Amino acid sequence: MTPTTERRRQKRGTYRMPAEWSPQERVWFSWPHARADWPGKFAPIPWVFAEMLRVVSATQRVGLLVHNASVRAEAMEMLDRAGVDLKQIDFVKAKTNRGWLRDCGPIWSRDVDGELFALDWKFNGWAKYPNHKLDTKVPPQIAGFTKHKTLVPMHHGKQVVLEGGGIEVDGAGTVIVTEEWLLSDQQIRNPGFTREDYEKVFATYLGASNTIWLEAGIVGDDTHGHVDDITRFVSRGRVVTAIESQRSDANYQLLRNNRNILARSSLDIVELPMPRPVIFEGERLPASYANFLICNKVVLVPVFNDPADQVALTTLEKCFPTRDVVGIYARDLVWGLGTIHCLSQQQPVTKA
Repeated sequence: MTPTTERRRQKRGTYRMPAEWSPQERVWFSWPHARADWPGKFAPIPWVFAEMLRVVSATQRVGLLVHNASVRAEAMEMLDRAGVDLKQIDFVKAKTNRGWLRDCGPIWSRDVDGELFALDWKFNGWAKYPNHKLDTKVPPQIAGFTKHKTLVPMHHGKQVVLEGGGIEVDGAGTVIVTEEWLLSDQQIRNPGFTREDYEKVFATYLGASNTIWLEAGIVGDDTHGHVDDITRFVSRGRVVTAIESQRSDANYQLLRNNRNILARSSLDIVELPMPRPVIFEGERLPASYANFLICNKVVLVPVFNDPADQVALTTLEKCFPTRDVVGIYARDLVWGLGTIHCLSQQQPVTKA
């Protein structure tokens, strides 16, 4: 056993994942190349990425995974045309299957000394898709570029399967997840794991001794219950949670149930509207304003050319008074069954 491994063993149980609003070194994206994720509608997707990167890179660095040399060249040409300062972009060659970095990228936690580690959770394609072998290699590749050590979360002698879109932390000891994601009998991430097992994992690697279990995610969520489409921390002790106003809508009761659970906690609750159902080729898509991304000086919010867009933006502006809240058109993006938060992963600053 190496000294580094031994030191990690000794400090196990002392890691803490910073909240998303904590100071960031950069935000990571993966330039889109998997056309099957947006079947028949891929053409506008790179331009949506270009707009996201333009907004973020105006105030902080962006890390961008590129599948190969031709994808890098394509990305550079489109970003330049979109007015992005390429000096703000760190291009990193890394082969990916799909590149949804919230779920396959590293999640960052600090030890008691403040040292930042890239957590290398196991990614198994949401326990649904077989094409994920390249995506599983993303965390050590990003960690190698940033020169951070990786840490493999283990429990019962196994590498733990976990996706970043399924957890929502406040950086102060609380994590929010859903039972549908981790405790149902569909898309099982860690066979045999109980509620108590997951809570031990959260305490060990996220510094979260308090777990709030919501019931379910929204209709159309291909991940089977990720929390980042429904409830998000906006500051310590305060969350926004999605609410459907139409009683006839399939999301109405499940979102009410989740809100009722939150009401039993000590959290301040801000209600966020849902857009009207987004349907494409007969499929209900997981359109939600809660899938926003918090950066150092801006918050990127998916919008859908919907009457509720402005209500959602105004609500989030009040939650983030020191950041610019920017709407990103996501009606095409959500055809990939995810939007801004799903596609990104923030990297905290190296020193706390």
